[in-house]
Amino acid sequence: MSGVRGRYAPSPTGPLHLGNARTALLAWLDVRARGGVFVMRIEDVDFTRARPEYEAQLLLDLRWLGLDWDEGPDVGGAFGPYRQSERGDRYAAALARLDVYPCTCTRRELRALPVTSMTGEPVYPGTCRNGQTNPGRSSAIRWRVPPGSVGFVDRLCGEHHQDIARDVGDFVLRRGDGAWAYQLAVVVDDADMAITDVVRGADLLDSTPRQLHLLRALYPEFPAPRFAHVPLILGAGGAKLSKRDGAPDLGALREAGASPARVVAALARSVGLAPPEVRELRPSELLTAVSPADPLAHLTSRPLDLDGL
Repeated sequence: MSGVRGRYAPSPTGPLHLGNARTALLAWLDVRARGGVFVMRIEDVDFTRARPEYEAQLLLDLRWLGLDWDEGPDVGGAFGPYRQSERGDRYAAALARLDVYPCTCTRRELRALPVTSMTGEPVYPGTCRNGQTNPGRSSAIRWRVPPGSVGFVDRLCGEHHQDIARDVGDFVLRRGDGAWAYQLAVVVDDADMAITDVVRGADLLDSTPRQLHLLRALYPEFPAPRFAHVPLILGAGGAKLSKRDGAPDLGALREAGASPARVVAALARSVGLAPPEVRELRPSELLTAVSPADPLAHLTSRPLDLDGL
């Protein structure tokens, strides 16, 4: 084996959007082309929205598309459990090693903060940092973020730097309702599962420095994964494809009798991995279209063409 361990980590909060299906395909391709281990991890940390029936459907849909995985909730593996809902003890142990404090600021109060960061989100001003909490409210847990800039080189997006303390402020690691925050869970999971490569959507690019900052604090000996933030899927007008555009989810296409080979071909064409005239492809056939040295090196972004599915 190559030593490459990649993962796809969907949230079972609804049907699988075509954009997420394409990310799964690219994550699979990146690992398989390099002879690595592909891990399926279910990010059901948001217990208010995650549903077992959505998990079952997305695993069925991805297998219908032609993807497989070496480790996961349905196949087991040495690095389990592979559902975040079963990993709370690991998150609690990590939280205990960090400098944290309770925060009782409400969402309304946080939404009213001025947007002063480059990410377009408000910077937490440290309202509860010195223990000035409201005893009548539930408490989230925030990390007292240490100063310093965090930088990394994304395989597709290039260099990216951020000063978390200045541009984000102390961020939440556990919500007031007890749910673990994505930022903490994903860092613990990737370290525990020895993930070397992360392929995910470009909308998560700005959150990566936070995770790397946490990784340094919790696991200074663990090498940071290599990141590739792939383009978001585009509709016919060139804007981000959304459910509001009437885009079907993967399960709806399957149930309507669509050909999985035609769906794979459409997804491949939308990132330049197949020419316009190719209408059917199996995921395994894409392995010959990429370089094992860097399977995602030449991705482009084109509107998704769903004609003929």
